[in-house]
Amino acid sequence: MHFSIRIAVVIILFFAANTLSIPSYAKAPGTPTAAADSLNPIQSLVTFATQHLHIPYRSGGSSKRGFDCSGFVRYCFNQWNITLPHSSAAQAEHGEAVELDDAKPGDLIFFKGNSTKSKRIGHVGIITEVAPGYVKFIHSAWKGGIRYDLLNAAYYSKRFVAIKRMME
Repeated sequence: MHFSIRIAVVIILFFAANTLSIPSYAKAPGTPTAAADSLNPIQSLVTFATQHLHIPYRSGGSSKRGFDCSGFVRYCFNQWNITLPHSSAAQAEHGEAVELDDAKPGDLIFFKGNSTKSKRIGHVGIITEVAPGYVKFIHSAWKGGIRYDLLNAAYYSKRFVAIKRMME
């Protein structure tokens, strides 16, 4: 892309991102806005997340060298000046609760950890696609790193807890 076009795109995206409805608790002061490929910030977030497919899982990881689930979500949202804690349970304390039928791309989806009997949130992903009876999300899993999965997969449907919206 030509240099002057890149500058124009960055300027447009800067102004578009600064008009987002982002809760005040979530804004990180002084964090630069991400350069994205779309004027729709939610679609840009999803696109940004998908650019990290196959980066390996790393316990406690929060960089391109490796991510855990909440580190990946935190990393992605930081690009849009939304600061989240590095814990899926703590991330679930933020945002607006959304019913499954009202879920949309960009929403966070939360799950119990390894045990279906647990009440504690232990995993998080970013929803990328929604259709009736279909929710696709991207996340960092210990098996496979950054990858897509479906809510209707047996493993995830048994562990589903909640959906939260961080961006409007």
